[in-house]
Amino acid sequence: MKTPLLPCFILLASVAHAQSNYQDSSWIVENYVKIERQIPMRDGVKLFTSIYIPKDTTERHPLLLTRTPYSCAPYGEGRWPDFWDGFKKYYFREGYIMVFQDVRGRWMSEGEFKDIRPFNPHKTKTTDVDEASDTYDAIDWLVKTIPHNNGNVGVSGISYPGFYATMAALSNHPALKAVSPQAPVTDWFFGDDWHHNGTFMLMDAFNFYTNFGYPRPSPTTAGGKSFDIKTQDNYSWYLETGAIKNFNEKYLHDSVAFWNDIFAHPNLDDWWKARNPINIVKDIKPAVLVVGGLFDAEDCFGAWRLYEAIEKKSPATNNRLVIGPWSHGQWSGQNARSLGHIQFGSNTAAWYQNNVELPFFNHYLKGKGVTPLPEATIFFSGQNQWHQLSQWPPREKSDKPMYLQSGGKLSWSKPSAIRSSSEYISDPAKPVPYTEDVHDRRTSRYMTDDQRFASRRPDVLVFETDALSDEVTLAGTVVADLLVSITGTDADFIVKVIDVFPDDFTYSKEDVYPMGGYQMLVRGEAMRGRFRNSFENPAAFTPNKVEHVKFALPDIAHTFLKGHRLMIQIQSTWFPLVDRNPQKFVNIYQCADSDFQKATITIYHDAKNASSIVLPVLPEK
Repeated sequence: MKTPLLPCFILLASVAHAQSNYQDSSWIVENYVKIERQIPMRDGVKLFTSIYIPKDTTERHPLLLTRTPYSCAPYGEGRWPDFWDGFKKYYFREGYIMVFQDVRGRWMSEGEFKDIRPFNPHKTKTTDVDEASDTYDAIDWLVKTIPHNNGNVGVSGISYPGFYATMAALSNHPALKAVSPQAPVTDWFFGDDWHHNGTFMLMDAFNFYTNFGYPRPSPTTAGGKSFDIKTQDNYSWYLETGAIKNFNEKYLHDSVAFWNDIFAHPNLDDWWKARNPINIVKDIKPAVLVVGGLFDAEDCFGAWRLYEAIEKKSPATNNRLVIGPWSHGQWSGQNARSLGHIQFGSNTAAWYQNNVELPFFNHYLKGKGVTPLPEATIFFSGQNQWHQLSQWPPREKSDKPMYLQSGGKLSWSKPSAIRSSSEYISDPAKPVPYTEDVHDRRTSRYMTDDQRFASRRPDVLVFETDALSDEVTLAGTVVADLLVSITGTDADFIVKVIDVFPDDFTYSKEDVYPMGGYQMLVRGEAMRGRFRNSFENPAAFTPNKVEHVKFALPDIAHTFLKGHRLMIQIQSTWFPLVDRNPQKFVNIYQCADSDFQKATITIYHDAKNASSIVLPVLPEK
């Protein structure tokens, strides 16, 4: 007779949630006024801006601005978005003037759109514009025009809007007091979105630019149409499409400018460097809160490296870092208790919203609260705990090589064998999938997916410790340091750090998925071998010659618990997440299907050629 209680509880919770949303929506509409304005920039171009102003005139209110290429819809002063279904409603309750702006050349704004428009530090004429100057002009208009504002402005944004938040920080308008770049698009060659260490992130790039990348001839409220691959099996579809030049020839037909730009710049050159904010974040005046996710499949790299760059290039800036156990933007939602099959023990999104972000903006824009945030607030997966740290990475961490051994072993001891190696045949015609499931789009949960399907493949090398007798906590950048040889002239190297759960592990009796022996992906990263010596000047491998391939993986914060095992997997394909290397030193962006060939990849682990994974280890407590 107890079984009906669960559906009733769910129904009651749903009703309560709906009532709460209704109350929030009613309160916002009753207590705010929405206006829409075309704000003029210094060169005469006007940017469409939606502004939500409190009706309360008894006090002055701070402004919180988000600049976006994704639309500040719905358009029309009588139409309101669903603020009440996210935590933006907290800012309305706090009396913020909420501002959303279509960036130059997108949606209802005038002008020409440029992806990751380069910052111009030497603006001398009114025609010298960039995203920083557009932000400056928008802020200047807002503080001079919107009534009852208190002269304090904040800027925030997630993903591409995170890039615009970084550019806002560079505007240095005197009214701009606080900026939060969240999962910020930062470096589109080394680690964000479209490239990882020179490999091309095929699936994400094609999915994005077949919607986002088509030209917009004039201001519009209509969005683009998504490309339909007409199958739920993207692995097969991308494989059948073939070499990456085919995607343009078959589907894009030179209609997406930035896709063509990517193909025209296969190596790290001045064009890419001009579009990397890491190179220019100097003399930043507002306080900065950089936010990211441990398991962000899109812009994990950007959050870590932007924070690091500001620390080095703008040391006087009040710069803070928050990283939680999140997929892309998951911290802005209603709930973040889990990702895929991995559970985090609490609603980490709600904790962040109420204990970090809202207090940050309240402090700098309203003078509310006196306790500044710690330097770094980091969630450590595995142990499922937040840590407040005085610096990142922690001062006490040490970089220790864990060596690959014969027989698929991992050890802190350097191998002593005179000759020892492991090899596999990498076949681009049968690439290793990034997940065992069948999907039409890339999943967000693959960042914590079970890797048992990959460890069973002959083209994936597996190295594993014995069951750990003590906890091992990693905090910082992981470095793959490999000695390799290949039978071709180029190859990719994918390294994955994996937490292997005990065979008897379970979260609860209700586990649907078998968690015993689960191989949790903690961090994975790809490297295009041709860039092993230089990203500016790629070089072919000499077949069968032992060569050094060393590259960094984005930072991790994870504890391998007692009884767990630490595993490393190495492979040369990760499809269709990463484009396939033909394993021949040719221009991959222009190569033909006939260029793809099998190659034997050898990873050495002997006394002379000791391959290792350098781990950022915290001392045992």
